[in-house]
Amino acid sequence: MSDSGTGDTTTADQGKVVDGRVEVRLGDTKLGLNYTFYRGEGARFLPMRAGMAAPEGLALQVLEGWMPAEPFIDQDTTIVAFGSCFAGHIGRYLSNLGFDVATRKDDKAYVSKLGDGIVNVFAIRQQFEWAWEGLSPSVELWHGYKAEEFGYDEEVRVRTRELFDAADVFIITLGLSEIWYDEPTGEVFWRAVPYEKFDPARHKFRVASSAETLDNLRRIHDLIRKHRPEAAIVFTVSPIPLSATFRPVSCVTANAASKALLRAAIDELYRERHPADPKLFYYPAYEVVTQCFDRPFGDDFRHPLFHVLDVNMKAFERYFCRTGLTDDDLAAVFGEAKRLDRALGLEDSGPLRHYIDAMLADWAARTKDPAKFDVEDRQARLARKAELRRERELQRASRIAGRQGASEREPS
Repeated sequence: MSDSGTGDTTTADQGKVVDGRVEVRLGDTKLGLNYTFYRGEGARFLPMRAGMAAPEGLALQVLEGWMPAEPFIDQDTTIVAFGSCFAGHIGRYLSNLGFDVATRKDDKAYVSKLGDGIVNVFAIRQQFEWAWEGLSPSVELWHGYKAEEFGYDEEVRVRTRELFDAADVFIITLGLSEIWYDEPTGEVFWRAVPYEKFDPARHKFRVASSAETLDNLRRIHDLIRKHRPEAAIVFTVSPIPLSATFRPVSCVTANAASKALLRAAIDELYRERHPADPKLFYYPAYEVVTQCFDRPFGDDFRHPLFHVLDVNMKAFERYFCRTGLTDDDLAAVFGEAKRLDRALGLEDSGPLRHYIDAMLADWAARTKDPAKFDVEDRQARLARKAELRRERELQRASRIAGRQGASEREPS
């Protein structure tokens, strides 16, 4: 690059340098930046609103650099998905498409029964060490959604090991960095401590450090590579904020710190190990929700609205799954979601919110129960995938026809 002011021009992926200034084009919007410092040969610039709203905004501004070169999940791929919310959502979504999501078909292993309820890196590491190394905590730490005790049953451990041994893909979602632990042993609870079991003399709270978080991720990666060296590993961070913090600060700021610790640790693990392990991935589910939309959450300010969730699922499908979903298909889904996002800012958006909530309720009902797919069901699964593909093509054709009709009705 040149800053000599002589008229030299250097073109980068998203901008060019002209007479000592960087001109960046995002969609139809130009952005001029003073060219004072060397920015390298491949600088990526933060998009403006128009750039993010462009049809290619999702792929170019969020997903670029993180996706596999080609989709690799097909009908013969066994998937284990657990951790926080995204793992639960993507497990239901892929199962509904007919993929072999082992944790959706199993009802014994804790990673299946609480697929989106094992939310911190200590708890996730515990499941791998328990299943593969036979290590279990020395005190009672594992509890379900209703505070029921989940012990260290050998049959459950063996079943968990079987799931892990068969997995071709692990989708692991990290949820939070705030942890409760047993002070005498230092061992960490899955979640908070059940009310009736809380002992202030031994049950303590703290925030996991960045070093601890990275150490746990390294251990998880090491264990998977030891026992399933060829499996793909997809780490994600849950976009759902904390519902409450136990720190003496606001929940909003505590949540920002909690997510930052997780995201930074994954990033360091990725930079450290991805060059030697091309089957290690980060899927930016967190950024898709929090950066692509102005109004991604419902009134609880925690759970993504349906069109936001749908974009996240479709983006994963496009780049990781062999379903035939195209760039144009994903751009159309993203464009419609952005349209709904803008419409939600209008004063009379109440009916639209009811419509979006109804879509989410319908999706949740259709994916509630684990799908039971056996080898003999292959033709049924393929037929269902073909049906879904036809539905997408019809929807796309309808959108194109609608745009053409609107264009024809415009006065010349």
